[in-house]
Amino acid sequence: MDKVTERILQELTRDGRISNILLAERCGLSPSACLRRVQDLERRGVIAGYRAVLDRGAMGVGFVAYATVGLNSHTKASQQAFERAMAAAPEVVECHNITGAVEYLVRIEVADLPSYKAFHTDVMGVLPQVNAITSYVVMGSPKDARA
Repeated sequence: MDKVTERILQELTRDGRISNILLAERCGLSPSACLRRVQDLERRGVIAGYRAVLDRGAMGVGFVAYATVGLNSHTKASQQAFERAMAAAPEVVECHNITGAVEYLVRIEVADLPSYKAFHTDVMGVLPQVNAITSYVVMGSPKDARA
């Protein structure tokens, strides 16, 4: 990847709605050359998509927690059942299968602490394959580069 391509990706990461003309200008390219590069990056899967970055607070989400989850059985069926349950839970915005002492790291976004307690108890807590849940409450996010 050359410097111009890196610059294109940097600019698109900052503003995915930037016009091709402005992007080309910022990257020192003609609009047609810039468009060809962006289309090539999309075709190759380097650019996987474009998203809106939402202000969760404005949407009523005031509580964010990460939970590590240990399973009581290390079978494929247990993992698949847990992953299906997390995929179906609207409170779960990320679910990662990880290495270490536990199997999963889950990001949960809800309105408040009582909502989290309900999720913890009534959604994760009732899954038969869940052995342990440890919660980490987010108090602030000085850097969050997720789009």
